Parts: sequence; C-alpha cells; structure tokens
Amino acid sequence: MIGRLRRVPAWVWDALLTAGLFGVLVADLIAGTFDGRRPVATVAAVAAIALLPLVRRRRPLAAIYAWALIVCLLTLALHPESELLVPFLGLFIFPYNAGLRVPGRHAALAIPAIWLALTATALSGDEAIAGDVIFPGLFGTLFWVVGRATANRVRLAAELHEEALRAEEEHQAEAARAVADERRRIAREMHDVVAHSVSMMVIQAGGARRILDREPARAVEAAALIERAGREALVEMRHLLGLLHADDDPAEYAPQPTLAKLDVLVERARAAGLPVTLEVEGTRPELTAGLDLAAYRVLQEALTNVIKHGGCAPTDVRVHYRADAVEVLVSDRGRGPVDARLAGSGQGLVGMRERVRMYGGELHAGRRRGGGFELSVRLPLEGEDEAALTAGART
Repeated sequence: MIGRLRRVPAWVWDALLTAGLFGVLVADLIAGTFDGRRPVATVAAVAAIALLPLVRRRRPLAAIYAWALIVCLLTLALHPESELLVPFLGLFIFPYNAGLRVPGRHAALAIPAIWLALTATALSGDEAIAGDVIFPGLFGTLFWVVGRATANRVRLAAELHEEALRAEEEHQAEAARAVADERRRIAREMHDVVAHSVSMMVIQAGGARRILDREPARAVEAAALIERAGREALVEMRHLLGLLHADDDPAEYAPQPTLAKLDVLVERARAAGLPVTLEVEGTRPELTAGLDLAAYRVLQEALTNVIKHGGCAPTDVRVHYRADAVEVLVSDRGRGPVDARLAGSGQGLVGMRERVRMYGGELHAGRRRGGGFELSVRLPLEGEDEAALTAGART
C-alpha cells in the first residue's frame, strides 16, 4: 500500500490538498464566516492561500511568506476575527513544507514568516497578550522542526542506500576480479598441460617417421600414442575455452559453418523474406578451414546487408570454384540506401574487407548498373603461409 502511494505523482497530492482547502473555503462560505466587512476581498485572499500548495514544492520559501503576508492582510485589514480555517491550516502546511524542502541554513528563513503571521493575528484582537503569539508561534515552529527532521532522515536514508549500492558494486567487482585471477591461473596450468601433450605428439611423430620403414609395429604404437595425446589435448582445450568463456553463449562453440552449408544460409535468407537465387559453378575443392569460413561469412554479411538496407530486393548469389580461386558475387536490384552499405561498419563492409585481405583476396563493392548493389570477392587458393605474406605485403 505504501509503495503504491509513493508512486502517485507529486502534482496529484498538491491538487488534492488544494481541492481540500477549497472545500474548507466553501464550508466557511456556507457557514456565513465571510459575512463581515469586505467579503469579496476576503474570499479572494483565502482562495489565494488555497492555491499556494500548487507552488509549495518549487518555491517553499515564497509559499510560506505569501501565506504570512496574506494572513497579515486578512487580520489587519479584511477580517480581524480568527475564524477562518484555511489560514489556520496553513500554520500546519507551510512551515512543515519549508523545513522539509529548503536546503541547508536557508530553511531558517521560514521561521520569521511564522512569527510575523501569528503576531499580526494576535495584534488584531482587542485584548492581545504575549501567549497569543508565543504558543501558536511555538506550534508553527514545531512543525518546521518536524519538516527539518524528516528532510534529514530522507537524506540519510538516500546516503545509506547509495553507500550500500556502492559497497555491493565494489563487492561484485572484487568477486569478478577474484574469478578472473583464478581463471588465469587455471588457464596457465592447462596451457602447460596442452603444451606438454603437443610436444609429446611432435616427438612421437618424429620418432614414428624415422622407424616407419624398419619397425612398422612400433610406428603404429607411436601413432596410437599421438592420437591419444591429441584427443587429450583437445579435451583440455575445450575445458580451457569453457573456463575462459563461461558466460558466453554455448552456440558460439558449435562447429563453424562452411560453403558446403551454403544452401542452408540461402534458405534462412528466404525465410527472412529475401528473394534470392543461388548459382554454383565448378567443383568445390578442399578448402582450408579459415578460408572456407571467411567466404561463408562474407556471403552471410552480404545477404544481411541486403535485408537491412536493400529492402529485401531480388538478389542473385553466384559462387564459382576455379582451379586457383573461389569467386563470390552477390548482386541485388534494390533501391535502398547504397551509401550506408558503402560506409560499412565493424561488422559490415569493413569487416568483410579485413577477412578477405587476411587470405590475400580482393573485394569490390559498389552500385550496380541499372540500380542496386553488387559485391564481388576473390579468394586465391594458395598456401596459408603464402596468403599471410601476401596479406602482409598489402597492409
């Protein structure tokens, strides 16, 4: 219940308070309280007090001084009898509001307004005594003190809440650092285990090669040891990757896609609403895993760009397996923003260029004759070392 009340907008409470004061004003009208001299001016002055809650949050000092001056006007010039309820209720509302909302030492500026209003009220009577000022003044000042105490409590609660949040963040950061340190330590240990397994595989392979002709049985045993060590190294490597990327999506460790699954990629694009045709020429050779993945990712990104920027226009995909290279051509007939695709991004055209350049390839992209966009890629089928040298020379 309290939580729901706290979610009510502040202006609603101010409007309700104003409506309540006007209700009291109407009750005074019905009771004949305003039958004295200058009733219209008196009603107007009381109505002004009833409107002050609408500005009490933004201008708390202005609100309490406006209340005090209107009380002085009422008691000294318009309605000397202290029979009006709305000005009296202001003695509860505006001192408390000033104590609650005025920051720092400026809150004390509200106290003179309290005593000014009550002094004027006491002096309006024929037989004024000191108690007529002191007791109501202390009463109004008490409400101001309550407002100050409430403000201090709210501020303290906010500071404690902020401190608790900061402590929790520091605790989480410390825990994350501890986990990261432990993962690095375990990773170093696993690295040593994997490195030992690989070293043993190299030694066993060298020994098997030397005795293959003389002692084929021992060479077979060495090959079995190499296989077992390799499997163990793979298991440890999977554990290592799972440890270092414990928060990652497990799907990221699924087998990487290849051009052999190109038809699946095209079907997914069609399911997304892209009318695409696929043409494959030549026989797919044995490709290195990296080059195969690079060609697949380029095609995937090109189709994604057509969906994003080409308005799902009709698209042609052509893959040509040559003796010395793999050539990929993606062309669409869309009217979408070509400039957006030419600008590229880290995951767009710029990323495709980096993939292709890493394998010594070439990428050309631009507007197509007759409208649309065209992307052509050529990846040479050369050794990884040669491709690396070629890519380095072009950098």
